[in-house]
Amino acid sequence: MLRRQFNRLSLSLAGLGLAACSDSTVLNYRIPEKTSKFRVWWIQSFYPAETEALSQIVAEWEKQNNTKVEITFYNDGSINRDAENALANGNPPDILFSNTAEFALYPKLAWQNKLVDVSDVVEPVKGLFSPIALKAVAYKNSANPKPAYYAVPIAQLSAGLHYWRDLLTDVGMTDTSIPKDWDGFWTFWQTAQDRANNKGKKDLYGIGLPMSAEGTDVIFMFEQFLTAYGVELLDDNGQLQIDSSKNRQGIIAALTKYAGFYKSKHVPPTAVQWTDADNNQVFLSRNSFMTTNPGLSIPASQQFDQEVYNKKLVTTEWPLAPDGKPLNYLVAVKQAVIFAAANVKEDKDELAKEKARQELAKNLLSHIIQPDNLLTYLKGAGGRYFPTMPKLLEDPYYKDSKDPHILAATKQFQNTKSFYTSQNPAYSEVGAKQIWGKTIKSVATGKSTPEQAADEAIAQIKTIFTQWK
Repeated sequence: MLRRQFNRLSLSLAGLGLAACSDSTVLNYRIPEKTSKFRVWWIQSFYPAETEALSQIVAEWEKQNNTKVEITFYNDGSINRDAENALANGNPPDILFSNTAEFALYPKLAWQNKLVDVSDVVEPVKGLFSPIALKAVAYKNSANPKPAYYAVPIAQLSAGLHYWRDLLTDVGMTDTSIPKDWDGFWTFWQTAQDRANNKGKKDLYGIGLPMSAEGTDVIFMFEQFLTAYGVELLDDNGQLQIDSSKNRQGIIAALTKYAGFYKSKHVPPTAVQWTDADNNQVFLSRNSFMTTNPGLSIPASQQFDQEVYNKKLVTTEWPLAPDGKPLNYLVAVKQAVIFAAANVKEDKDELAKEKARQELAKNLLSHIIQPDNLLTYLKGAGGRYFPTMPKLLEDPYYKDSKDPHILAATKQFQNTKSFYTSQNPAYSEVGAKQIWGKTIKSVATGKSTPEQAADEAIAQIKTIFTQWK
């Protein structure tokens, strides 16, 4: 039903100057014809309310600026690839908003001088953003290594942790007894699986963690584990310190724990092949007691069933770190960028057109991040995203939410930590090459010991930083 509603709404957007991206367009990239249209590529909405909120914000801007906007919506699996293809062919969109580009794509493009400096968009409202959000969009450029704002922070999310309350009841366990300590917490879910298996439920697993070299979820989850084990791969100046004795031991401990769930058969055997959507599907098929996932897309998919959403499916905080201290939550900041034009001729007309295009794109982004507009869009996203402006987190929708999932997730933004790509663009290659996913898979499948895999990963990351240009 939600899909049908989304499709009907997408068709109606044509009257507002927006265009929805069909499945065939998403899956089969074609080089678009060069066009003078003002184009925005945006991550596909989960809900009609999210799309409607964005369309209203853009329609208001269109009216004010007498400019039509062509928006194409893309799914997570294709938007970064298609943006790179379009950029390589000299015809990128004017604005891109991606759900995963901050892990590998944006830092690289900023370094290569392929993004427009949007400091004049961010600076006027700089005081409204959280330090984490500002740090995440302050990228370096090879021509001017001093960080500048090459992206606009639109939203943020952390790793949600979800479980089935009724499945615990089925095996004689209760969520009031879930331990808060690190080892006790993970053992609890292993015990739940063992009880289910003893009752003949052989396809029900305790833990739904990705173990593959596919997608970005494994980056998010394993780096959260590294944070839990006190690993600090870069110093405050962005310099690599990965092979210190403390960090090496932390990486080994995190690998041992994380991949150990697979080795003990408490993670589905297909986890070594999962893409970003697979842990969602396994969990929602009730084949795992718990899973972790960026944002609240899992509970959001169940909003149509209030019994499931409010009683059976639970979002909760992570346990304390192994040292007994509160966990610092990694925060992924979702960002919009403006592409710099390639091969602009050195003549007044071409330069004037390019400057006008960039100013138009900046103007639209400035409009979108006005607090009232941003809050409207984020509320429409139904908890999929959270504000990067602390003041907006004080809104009753988040702070005093009657929604148990949104309320639990909002608490995670009190103790936060940035991803390493915000400290050094070289680290984006770690994500692009899926170093951690390959390392985890190697340990999980028994090809390497945690010590061997850690040393190999350390060597690969050191090479990346040495060769970074």
